[in-house]
Amino acid sequence: MAPSHEAAVTQISAAVRAFFTRRESFRVFHGSTNSTRPGHTGRVVDISALSNVLEIDQTSKTAVVEPNVPMDKLVQATLAHGLIPPVVMEFPGITVGGGFAGSAGESSSYKYGYFDQTVKGVEVVLASGEVVKASATEKPDLFKAAAGTAGTLGITTKLELGLIPACRFVKLAYHPYSSVRETVEAVKRETENPENHYVDGILFSKTHGVVMTGKLTDEIPPSQKPQTFSGSWDPWFYLHAEKKSLQSRTSDPTVDHIPIAEYLFRYDRGGFWVGAEAFKYFGNMIPFNKFTRWFLDDFMHTRMLYRALQGSDMSFGTMVQDLSLPYDTAEAFIDYTDEQLGIWPLWLCPLRGVSPPTFHPFHQSEEGKPQPMLNIGLWGAASKDLSTFINQNRDLEARLKELGGRKVLYSHTYYTEDEFWALYDKKWYDGLRESYSATTLPSIYDKVHVDVDKVQNEQKERLGRSWISWLMTCWPFPGIMGIRNAIRSGDYLIHRQPSWTYWKMGSLLTAQKVDGKKVVPVTATTTTTATATRVEIGGS
Repeated sequence: MAPSHEAAVTQISAAVRAFFTRRESFRVFHGSTNSTRPGHTGRVVDISALSNVLEIDQTSKTAVVEPNVPMDKLVQATLAHGLIPPVVMEFPGITVGGGFAGSAGESSSYKYGYFDQTVKGVEVVLASGEVVKASATEKPDLFKAAAGTAGTLGITTKLELGLIPACRFVKLAYHPYSSVRETVEAVKRETENPENHYVDGILFSKTHGVVMTGKLTDEIPPSQKPQTFSGSWDPWFYLHAEKKSLQSRTSDPTVDHIPIAEYLFRYDRGGFWVGAEAFKYFGNMIPFNKFTRWFLDDFMHTRMLYRALQGSDMSFGTMVQDLSLPYDTAEAFIDYTDEQLGIWPLWLCPLRGVSPPTFHPFHQSEEGKPQPMLNIGLWGAASKDLSTFINQNRDLEARLKELGGRKVLYSHTYYTEDEFWALYDKKWYDGLRESYSATTLPSIYDKVHVDVDKVQNEQKERLGRSWISWLMTCWPFPGIMGIRNAIRSGDYLIHRQPSWTYWKMGSLLTAQKVDGKKVVPVTATTTTTATATRVEIGGS
């Protein structure tokens, strides 16, 4: 590999070894755009330099990348070789490392599994400072466990990804349904159709659902224009899907031909539909229409939405959960969330079954065979009262367990330690931490659970500090602070000229002109540097 990578890993290894010798814990700094956590001054291992696509091999259909490479830069690099990752997380700023360390799934995960299941091997700096390689044949226990354990077994510094041939378009069909049961059944049925490459669904209400099936193709009818979603005047995808499904009610499914990268990141603008909550937050001050979505487009991409949420300190009061259930209990769970929370729309993402032990959601048959699951994206406003919000989450976790479901662990988790380890294999996990010298690192429970007492005490302290502190918790100041934080990040500049839109209309493999500018694809010997926000999905 490139000397710069080896030099960076040597430096990281030395820093980790020094902390290990002193038996000190530390945190990992992924990049300058991440907000820092208090109380870690002087105990930081900086891996922000690991942000490069190191190699793409067209013959073996693999890519060797560093962990801080975001999805948009990865797709840009692989498309230049006529290839794409089998599973691409729907937000451009999610990183390779974040997807591997978390439980990242998308509309192709019913076929290929979670993102980490497309990874062929990894390089890891253990907590002792030792640099090791792990794969299905070399340290397979570490390789299996590192996926989904939020970086609690070591620092992943390099990954080898499998790739598949790309096509220019995804032919996407919108199938409407008039009930939750029909929609859920249709999702499962479409995953069994070998002609489909992508399947996901949206429930807009209990009486309106749409299932979207995608097929890779290089052809587009002469009479049809490609449908895009990245432009400021383009529709947000979920609004477009709703419109298309209504058009399909009395006829065959309507069909779009979407340039491949536009499909992969179709939910970026509006962050699925969470961006609409920003309009609701400011009430009647900002109407929600095509003009205002165009005018505020800089703020409506997921990198900026994440920045605004972090800066507003409003993650408490907002339900951001991905819950995976067996297909036969999904409807009962949706009935529960409708009654208790009233959050719509809901995202439906089918997932391939996985075998325990794992921190991915899993479900087994009576014979112990892994079963496919349905992920339900539950994202929307919840109670603004902290105690009520905590109780809503606790009740949600209890109902999920009753129905045989499990959470994706990037989100707020309120389980007690006993409740958490009743769901996962603690003996397996603790054994790995001992074997790979990881006991000085925080455990996965330490990383994912919300310390309720600490949060409540911090809120009381903040409110009692001064009248100014109290005022800053009142509408609309948290929202204004969130906007300020998003602007200061500068992330809107990334979305003004997204590299992956270069493949909207032209060939995947040849230089072309887009908007009057010549675009030259990345060559096999090019090292592509990726500088972008790290959006974590349970990452370290």
